Amino acid sequence: MLNRSDRTAAPPQIRANHRIRVPEVRVIDPEGKMIGILPTREALSQAVAAGLDLVEVDPRAAPPVCKIIDFGKYKYEKKKQEARSRASQTVVELKEIKLRPKTDDHDLETKGRHARRFLEEGHRVKFTVRFRGREITHPGVAQAQLDQLLAMLKDIGHVETRPMMEARTMTLILAPGAK
Repeated sequence: MLNRSDRTAAPPQIRANHRIRVPEVRVIDPEGKMIGILPTREALSQAVAAGLDLVEVDPRAAPPVCKIIDFGKYKYEKKKQEARSRASQTVVELKEIKLRPKTDDHDLETKGRHARRFLEEGHRVKFTVRFRGREITHPGVAQAQLDQLLAMLKDIGHVETRPMMEARTMTLILAPGAK
């Protein structure tokens, strides 16, 4: 069962017609011309006379801005606009490649090829070297591995975060694009 904090926040409620509870509003007619500041009842009667709806388009303004438009068409256009903006977004992921101080050279080359592919796709890459047991006494080995990977990938990526120790791990983050 989800808690209230786990749910995604609902978009702000669009108010239309009788749901607008402020005494006066700034009104825009269907052609986009400013009518002016009117009492809400008068603006609503103008919308009904035109056979349209009074829709609150900017509730944060003082007084709120309302437009006389077809509410169904407004909701449809807003939904289409959100879909276009979602489609045009590019999501840059952080891909993680895990290593150990005992990782062999051939395995490092394989992981380097994977990292190269991730960088070419435009993703950031995080290398994590995890120390177990007594391996923590040899951080130089992990540093040498990360330096070797960095040398392999310097033509396609640049260091976003230098190698650093955090508890029992050493991390390095590369971003696409050589400096």
